[in-house]
Amino acid sequence: MPVEWQAPAVVLSARPYGEGAALVTLLTEAYGRHAGLAKGGASRAQAALWQAGNLVEARWLARLPEQLGALAGELVHATAALAMEDPLALALLSSATALAEAALPEREAHPAVFCGLVSILARLVQGPEEVFADLVRWEALLLAELGYGLDLSACAATGETRDLTHVSPRSGRAVSMRAAVHYLDRLLVLPPFLLQEGDPGEPQDWLAGLRLTGHFLEKRLFAATHRALPDARQRLQDRLAAIVEGGG
Repeated sequence: MPVEWQAPAVVLSARPYGEGAALVTLLTEAYGRHAGLAKGGASRAQAALWQAGNLVEARWLARLPEQLGALAGELVHATAALAMEDPLALALLSSATALAEAALPEREAHPAVFCGLVSILARLVQGPEEVFADLVRWEALLLAELGYGLDLSACAATGETRDLTHVSPRSGRAVSMRAAVHYLDRLLVLPPFLLQEGDPGEPQDWLAGLRLTGHFLEKRLFAATHRALPDARQRLQDRLAAIVEGGG
């Protein structure tokens, strides 16, 4: 008996496959990171549908659960097209989708990661400045979901819960300024917005946040499987660094 599902999904990637088809990878709330073969997906008629970052209503069908299966979909929100005119927005979109595809296990549900990504992509049309802090929070959530969460609740050295300004690159625990003062060159900066939900932060804070989550993504999550951080993620950090440091 055929196996099928229909669900809202984020397109993570689409690659040409065979005669005009596309191998599409999606992220769904209930089915996790899930691939399927979209017949005609590489055609001019469908290419815009399967752009990374788009929100779609996806339908997947296979004879057996373990098969690749056939995929069809309808466009819900054309995130990719809306971000195309803004290089920073496009870099943010590319980073988030590449990171989700590379980090998440296949067919393993992570509803909070899905919902967080949908929220970011849905609001990206307002400008990357509106979602950058939430992107960093989403990366921290991704780390936590996969077992590499940061502990920002109290200082690792003193137990203080106030004036937390840094994070230990080894333990992932917060450090207060009082404890950090003699070790600033060895610690990662903790941007204030990560301690205050709803705080939009400033560009220099976003960069500190990307450097913080990027360290643990690279040294913990991806190092565990001997892989590198996705190039798109590094390009986003480099682009933001150029803006913050006055180079672009």
